[in-house]
Formats: sequence, structure tokens, C-alpha cells
Amino acid sequence: MSFQIRDAIAQNVAGDSSTAFEETINDAIARGEEHLLPGLGVFLEAWWKDASENERSAFSTKLERIFVS
Repeated sequence: MSFQIRDAIAQNVAGDSSTAFEETINDAIARGEEHLLPGLGVFLEAWWKDASENERSAFSTKLERIFVS
């Protein structure tokens, strides 16, 4: 993923409310279209960089439960 994609996505959502982010994420998941995955990846990357160690650990543990089962 190039930085141009990251920058474009960041510019598109700059100033969005938490409700708008939730709607964007829910819409992307509901559509299930592959071309929307980079946007979700950019959101995850931003969240990960801002998350505490405890948040990261809890998230990783949840992913493990989901994908190992």
C-alpha cells in the first residue's frame, strides 16, 4: 500500500465524527468489496499506532480467538 493511498484516505475522513467513522466501517464491511480493504487497513494502522499496549494485546488476543477457532 503506498503512502498516496494512506494520505488520500486520511484526507477523505479528516474531521469526521465517531458516528461517521462507524458508518464508514459498517458500510465497508457490509459491502464486502475487496477494494475497500485498504481503507480499513489505514484505519487499523492509525488505531494501532495510537493504542496502548493493553489495547493492542486485547485486540491481538481477540483476533487469535477468532482465527484460531
